[in-house]
Amino acid sequence: MPEEKFDYTKAMSSLEEIAAKIEDPKTSLDDIGALVKQSKQLVSQCREYLRSARESIESE
Repeated sequence: MPEEKFDYTKAMSSLEEIAAKIEDPKTSLDDIGALVKQSKQLVSQCREYLRSARESIESE
């Protein structure tokens, strides 16, 4: 199975959804913990994507 290409726009949209869920008073603390973990992974992927894009531009 081929590796899925990272979609920065989709990741940012997911982060916005996560932020909204975390701000919702109905979200349990257990769920918030899982959402924070998921957001950290997405932020890390976004940073790596942006680093890679910057390096690609600078090398041209």
